[in-house]
Amino acid sequence: MGKEILSMQNITKVYPNGIVANNRVNFSITKGEIHALVGENGAGKSTLMKILFGLENPEEGEILLDGRKLSITSPNVAILNGIGMVHQHFMLVPSLTVAENIVLGSEPRKGKLFLDMDKAIIMAEDLAEKYNFDIDVRAHVKDIPVGTKQKVEILKALLRGAEILILDEPTAVLTPQETEELFKELIILKEKGHTIIFISHKLHEVKHFCDRITIMRNGRSMGVYNTKDVSEEDISRLMVGRDVILTVTKNKAQPKEVVLKVRNLTFVNEFGKKALDDISFSVRNGEILGVAGVEGNGQRELVETITGLLKCGKNKILIEGKDISVLGIKELRDLGISHIPEDRMTYGVAENLTIEQNLISNTYDKKELNNGFLMDMKKIIDTTVDLVKDYRIKCNSPKQTVKMLSGGNIQKVVVAREFATEPKLLVADQPTRGIDVGATEFIRTKLVELRDDDSAVLLVSADLNEVMELSDSLIVMFEGKIVAYFEDTDKITEEELGLYMLGVRKQTNEEIGGVVYE
Repeated sequence: MGKEILSMQNITKVYPNGIVANNRVNFSITKGEIHALVGENGAGKSTLMKILFGLENPEEGEILLDGRKLSITSPNVAILNGIGMVHQHFMLVPSLTVAENIVLGSEPRKGKLFLDMDKAIIMAEDLAEKYNFDIDVRAHVKDIPVGTKQKVEILKALLRGAEILILDEPTAVLTPQETEELFKELIILKEKGHTIIFISHKLHEVKHFCDRITIMRNGRSMGVYNTKDVSEEDISRLMVGRDVILTVTKNKAQPKEVVLKVRNLTFVNEFGKKALDDISFSVRNGEILGVAGVEGNGQRELVETITGLLKCGKNKILIEGKDISVLGIKELRDLGISHIPEDRMTYGVAENLTIEQNLISNTYDKKELNNGFLMDMKKIIDTTVDLVKDYRIKCNSPKQTVKMLSGGNIQKVVVAREFATEPKLLVADQPTRGIDVGATEFIRTKLVELRDDDSAVLLVSADLNEVMELSDSLIVMFEGKIVAYFEDTDKITEEELGLYMLGVRKQTNEEIGGVVYE
């Protein structure tokens, strides 16, 4: 065990709404280790790291760095003291090059006004070479894959002198190959004396790559463990206080009629690039069709065209034979389409409204809740109370505003609303992203129940374990095209799937044609 370099002692954080996010939490790391921090959403781990990086201020407690007390009042103070953070959602400028992003805020200049581009390129290349990051620093960020963007964020922090690096869900959108490459690079960082705090929900990665683990639950630390001494099941139990099923249990699908038919769908984005290139597939009721792929290969555009957020040409997308190109969002919902969006805060909920208002936002005008003149408040209360109970939404009451909930409970509000209408087609886009294992287990079980009730489910997920365990059949997208179709997900491994996702392998048109169901 190395020397302790940082210690957070008795950290307490109470938010203005009275939620105790951290309750006298102790957390420490030693030099040159990869230290995992795990816990359910709302357990307090993100708040603890925000305090360490100066984004939040605690009510009580102290931080010691190399034995000296440190007051971290802002991210600038954290950076000056060698603490860097790579956020789950990258903070890069797409139109700039890799080198420009790396030096942003610390730019070498020609005179007082102009960026010294040659020097910026040299600085970025030297840094990438030092840490063995294979990266083209002249490429524009909008043109590089997501795994490379992750590297750019890490190099940005290293350029600013980060000795302690906080990584928030760094592998959430990476393929197995990209994850393996990232961890090789993190081990190089570790060997060069850097210390890494690794926030993750992927317990197999924590077990495989991290030296020690701190587990949090309900704002408290449940202890620090050597990862080799605890199993994934042990970690899950400490996180949620009960045993968690880590695999999905489901019977073989019994698909019936085609519900969603997509034919020769092409979409050109604002950069003049084909985000969707002649896409054709079908989804039947009683099945889950998964869509796998590295982010940025057309999945977002596919979801948005099907759910009406982007408009496509006539007769490209049909629901039970009906062309949806001329329909608005409300008409699509009336047709039986539900949507769990990737970004729950932007598209999934109105955060300043109550849980109750969010839960009825798609049914408030239906006769069950509305007699044409006035809303039936008793029926609304009864309905929302039942949904809160059935979907295990942790709250004080349905009158609580959504923004007061943890990420996992906000996601449950979205899921409860979208499932309650018994949809013909559910489009589930990253349904468990960034939420804890307990909420993930619950939502995955509900998706299988919906399939068994004869809904058609289109599942888009960057989590390979999720998309393989939940899906009955699977398509893979690369550069806007379907490059593979697997009728039975049991017959492919994560590693094989990763090769298709990276474009290393591609199936023939005849092999892919089976997903059309003509």
